[in-house]
Amino acid sequence: MAWITGRPLALLRCPNGIAGETFFQKHAWRGLSPHIVQVQDPKDPTGEPLIAIEDLDGLMGLVQSAALEIHPWGATIADWEHPDMITMDLDPGEAVEWPAVVAAARELRQRLEDHGLAGFVKTSGGKGLHVVAPLRPLAEWPAVKSFTKTLAEAMAADDPDRYVSTIGKARRRGRILIDYLRNQRGATAVAAYSTRARPGAAVSAPLRWEELDAGIGPAWFTIRNMPTRLATLASDPWDGFRSAAAPLEAPRARRRKAG
Repeated sequence: MAWITGRPLALLRCPNGIAGETFFQKHAWRGLSPHIVQVQDPKDPTGEPLIAIEDLDGLMGLVQSAALEIHPWGATIADWEHPDMITMDLDPGEAVEWPAVVAAARELRQRLEDHGLAGFVKTSGGKGLHVVAPLRPLAEWPAVKSFTKTLAEAMAADDPDRYVSTIGKARRRGRILIDYLRNQRGATAVAAYSTRARPGAAVSAPLRWEELDAGIGPAWFTIRNMPTRLATLASDPWDGFRSAAAPLEAPRARRRKAG
């Protein structure tokens, strides 16, 4: 609940299941549950209201509205202009094996730590991994986007055979896209513990770093095995996420590989 309450949300709604027509929706709609809150973007005061939830009743309202995916902003409705987290999406192209994605996540974690930020990891429920860093909400969106763009470009420049930082598919085969575009105003990323509207009903599952290995793929956790996982966890894999929040540093010059 903590990952989706008090934030603007986008939803993937599937009224007739994943085989039917789907809707990616971020604005309020007619017949909206009274437990789903309508919120006005302060930069668009006359625009259509966005949606948010405040509690479990709100989550149930999303479920009853056939929302199979929940995608929150990286900022709260209490502070729209100052993100409190970074999300980096590691999206493998064709012919990229899973151990390479795991290695990329570990490298990204180290690069974040080099900038004083803690990295947490979760499966995307799709093809890759998300590395998420909590922020003290001090920097505004342009600074956060600039920082993450610099980070992605540094990884791609240091190892161009393994990474790209641009979305174009021409150079994606055999490489991992370091997607930083979740970190701009109005963008969203699938929430921790959200289901995915895909065959198998995968869940975007937070992990401890020591759990991340070749045996756990991006869609390993599903609605079938997630209840057992939650019941048997000794502690929250992302315990300490909020207390690890740190201010954003100015981007440093690109670190070149030795040799």
